[in-house]
Amino acid sequence: MPIKKVMLFFMSLFLCLGGLQTAAGAAGWDKSLKLGVGDALSGITAVSKNDTYYVPLRALAAALKWTLTGLPDGIQVDGGGRTLRLLKNDGGARLQDGSVAKASTFLRDGTLMVPLKISAYLGYIISFEPDKYLLRVRDASAALDDAAFIGKYKNELAPPAAPEEPVKTPSAKPGTTLYLTFDDGPSASTSQLLDILDKYEVKATFFMLGPGMNRYPVQVKRTVNAGNGLGLHGMTHRKEKFYASASAALAEMNGDNAVLQKITGTGTTLIRPPYGSKPYFTKAFRDKVLAQGYHLWDWNVDSEDWKYKEDSAAIYNTVMDQVHKLQKSKTNPVILMHDQKATLKVLPRLLESLKKEGYTFEIITKNVEPVNFWKDQR
Repeated sequence: MPIKKVMLFFMSLFLCLGGLQTAAGAAGWDKSLKLGVGDALSGITAVSKNDTYYVPLRALAAALKWTLTGLPDGIQVDGGGRTLRLLKNDGGARLQDGSVAKASTFLRDGTLMVPLKISAYLGYIISFEPDKYLLRVRDASAALDDAAFIGKYKNELAPPAAPEEPVKTPSAKPGTTLYLTFDDGPSASTSQLLDILDKYEVKATFFMLGPGMNRYPVQVKRTVNAGNGLGLHGMTHRKEKFYASASAALAEMNGDNAVLQKITGTGTTLIRPPYGSKPYFTKAFRDKVLAQGYHLWDWNVDSEDWKYKEDSAAIYNTVMDQVHKLQKSKTNPVILMHDQKATLKVLPRLLESLKKEGYTFEIITKNVEPVNFWKDQR
């Protein structure tokens, strides 16, 4: 490309991004916008912080079909025929030519938020017309120009009159969201387990095994219909088979997902390897499996219900002791339990105590920053 054209490209990029960063503060209008992606209005909401618009990285990557790869120094983003690397510790974005551009990131409800401008570094076009509530990212394949896009979505672009996010009460504190997870199901106990969750109006995330789903399809459908989270735990739960190779692990997760798809019509990207990810789910395994879009989850509270079985008091004390330790660092608990008969005895007491301590129960989704022993954010 001639030098003159290169200079013009970067001048236009600078002007575009500069406007994106400053116009919101000057206009004084609503600080969130619905994001247009290509010729469609996506379900992504862009939020303004320090006069820059941010979007969830995972959601943006999914919409633009980018590939995300976790690396020791950050997250590599491949898209639009280019690459960039979001550096750790707010180090900016290293572009394909080796230069580093400013690109602050932050966590919002467990989701990594990135400046929308990183899409411009990957060759995408960003359109921003605040008076028409237009914020759009597209590439050359888009058929609609901005005027046609605004005409098509005019009635949907304007933000709602009320804030999209609920107003937090003064008593709300960090570290009060709790993720309850169950491994090894479904089982003969799943229906009773779901009954308890329904009684206490709690949702949990189930990391299920393929053979169990085939045996208890009705329970799987009920789990989904009740709004619980879905995760994969493999097919065999046998160490020598699952960890025989990275390809074997991927095949088990893909097989597990195929069973879930067959029964419910939906799949999941959340995985939990048998026995947890350390020490067996090494970098070679993670690079192979997570490159396919899966997200790795472990836990930070082990109920040890697998060990104590019928000793409900021991399970209860084990969970509460670990939860109380996490309170000191305001860390959200991710509790490991198992879909088994013994768990039914202790679960009501746990739910009552955790609710009294002010915890809100949420399900894990692909947009929540993964909690795993390797600190792998992919």
